[in-house]
Amino acid sequence: MKRREFVRTAGGATVAGATVGTVGAAAAAEGEGGEGGDEGGKTVPVFGSYLEDANRYSEDGIVDARDQDSVTVDVGAGGDGYAFDPPAVWISPGTTVTWEWTGEGGGHNVIANEGPAGLDSGSPKESGTYEYEFTDEDAGITTYFCSPHEGSGMKGGVAVGDDVETTTLAGADLKEPIEFGVDIHEHWVGVTVVLAMSVSLVFTFFTLKYGESPHASGGS
Repeated sequence: MKRREFVRTAGGATVAGATVGTVGAAAAAEGEGGEGGDEGGKTVPVFGSYLEDANRYSEDGIVDARDQDSVTVDVGAGGDGYAFDPPAVWISPGTTVTWEWTGEGGGHNVIANEGPAGLDSGSPKESGTYEYEFTDEDAGITTYFCSPHEGSGMKGGVAVGDDVETTTLAGADLKEPIEFGVDIHEHWVGVTVVLAMSVSLVFTFFTLKYGESPHASGGS
């Protein structure tokens, strides 16, 4: 095989290989973003700004207990005993919530702040329990607090039923978009492929134009 034919063959193989690589990357990207790849995070009730500074509270930590008949909340949780744990729960009508004192952090109570449920465990105490059965009349969102430690962030909330305001949290595995909605990984794969093809074409051109031996077409 002459050198020129060899170079053409090698150049074509490189370009073909790059094309196959591009298709493979695109197929992989499609698989990643296909069925099940664009799932969002979980849906949680919106408890509002009142719980933003509540101890141990986060939207991602809201407990969905709508399939349970009873739920227990620790009173006096955390390192200093100034927290409800879990601070926010989502339940169905008919569920009984039991607040159980841990004995930490001094005297606590459970007092409704805002909402349909009339939560009131009475005067602060250091031990014991308080039960409340949430009915259809309590549907919605009720926030509450410990009266001696509300200023220290001892707050909580209960969402009852499905007819409450909700928000969907961003999924942890969602990809970070860049310009034109192209994923960062696929973007750099495309750039790499284009560069490889360009280098191959330039190499082939200069080899064909200047690289042929002056004796290739001459006699012996």
